[in-house]
Amino acid sequence: MDVLGLIIGVVVLPASTHDNEAGIALLDQAAERCGMRLEKVLVDQGFKDAVIIHGAVNDITVEVVRRNPDDQGKGFVPQRKRWVVEQVNGTLMLHRRLARDYDHRPDNAASRIYWAATAGMLRRLTAPSPAWRDEMELAA
Repeated sequence: MDVLGLIIGVVVLPASTHDNEAGIALLDQAAERCGMRLEKVLVDQGFKDAVIIHGAVNDITVEVVRRNPDDQGKGFVPQRKRWVVEQVNGTLMLHRRLARDYDHRPDNAASRIYWAATAGMLRRLTAPSPAWRDEMELAA
């Protein structure tokens, strides 16, 4: 995902799959779609060296976002670099079909993620400005 929250790629795997497999599959998908424009990827601490090495082979810098050692024992502390991703995931989970595991096929689940992301983009693009609402109230 980029800073705008637009989805570059989606990989749906069983829960028994390790983060490294998902990370490698997602790196491949993102590299294919973005080409040379993809320079850096941020991952959490669940990813191991295999994803970093795979990124280096594809000329992509993979940075592991680590917790600040000063925040140990403070409970949940948002990390600025990961907050954009968490915000997008939270917004996607507002869609009922994504909040439950209804789909038995990974490709169906991935398509629902794209649908939910498209609905979010359309909502942002077509949201009326406050000035437009004011004009409608005056006309009524």
